[in-house]
Amino acid sequence: MSGGLFALLDDVAALARVAAASVDDVGAAAGRAGAKAAGVVVDDTAVTPQYVQGVAAERELPMIKKIAIGSLRNKLLIILPVALILSQFLPWLLTPILMAGGTFLCFEGAEKIIGKFAGHQKQASQVSREISPEQETRMVAGAIRTDLILSAEIMVISLNEVADQPLLSRAIILVVVALAITALVYGVVGLIVKIDDIGVGLTRRSSAFAKKVGRGLVKAMPGLLAVIGAVGTVAMLWVGGHILLVGVDDLGWHGPYALVHHAERAVHDAVAGIGAALGWLANTAASAVVGLVAGTVVAGIVHVLPLGHSGEHSGEHSGEHSGEHSGEPSGEHSGEPSGEPSGEPSDGQQDQQS
Repeated sequence: MSGGLFALLDDVAALARVAAASVDDVGAAAGRAGAKAAGVVVDDTAVTPQYVQGVAAERELPMIKKIAIGSLRNKLLIILPVALILSQFLPWLLTPILMAGGTFLCFEGAEKIIGKFAGHQKQASQVSREISPEQETRMVAGAIRTDLILSAEIMVISLNEVADQPLLSRAIILVVVALAITALVYGVVGLIVKIDDIGVGLTRRSSAFAKKVGRGLVKAMPGLLAVIGAVGTVAMLWVGGHILLVGVDDLGWHGPYALVHHAERAVHDAVAGIGAALGWLANTAASAVVGLVAGTVVAGIVHVLPLGHSGEHSGEHSGEHSGEHSGEPSGEHSGEPSGEPSGEPSDGQQDQQS
């Protein structure tokens, strides 16, 4: 009887060791996969704060929470099952789908740059204001749409790192990556958008040092948001362009990516010590240029062809990103006067009334 009990305990211990080893393997694989997607994580962190700029302080964290929940839905309910099924049965479809998402990112980034230089985008307002529930819903939806593309990039990169694992292990690893990266990205985003509130709180302390730090944080916030906005736009072009370069290379057209790779290697070998960083910058710059060209072409097609209310689309995104009203008429983006013949108030009057 005791011999059987000890044998059972030995079996349980052996199973426990196997399970522990499996957990370690999953954790190590998830760490490798997440590290490989670190570049896109930075992009996601830079893009998201644009969607809550100018929003009243009490609505910032609730909106970020909604975006984070939407991001998890994107990763776990849409991207994960699709990616696993395609990787198992139709792996060749992953590249075209990812390229379609990359093209959308290029379009978004190019639209923002075109709008800025054409004078269509309003200056971002840092004054907190009330927005309607409908506007908040549109802003959150826009952030979740952009997150879908960035999350797809993260998940596909992570999937490629563990492609040799069994299907169940792949699924578990990707779930771990999705949870960890979402918590990291939106935790950092929440901290960024509340820096000014933290600064205001510090200015109310009795300590002179705390007050000084608080005033510094408050003064630095507009510049920080401007930098984040610029980084977010470049990130869209960089990530989208890189997806397109790698995609066409995977599909058999090796020339464009080979040219970028050769330029990266030349810069890498030319400067000792910092060659790796300069090579990465060269690759990033080339990807951003490709993204800008591709996005500009798509934007031109969208605005020239009768594909719907392209002006409304552009207005929606520029409004969301800058903290202005997103439901602007398309006339502003097509060069038409903002006043309507029906006697409705102009955009400027609406802004003053709001």
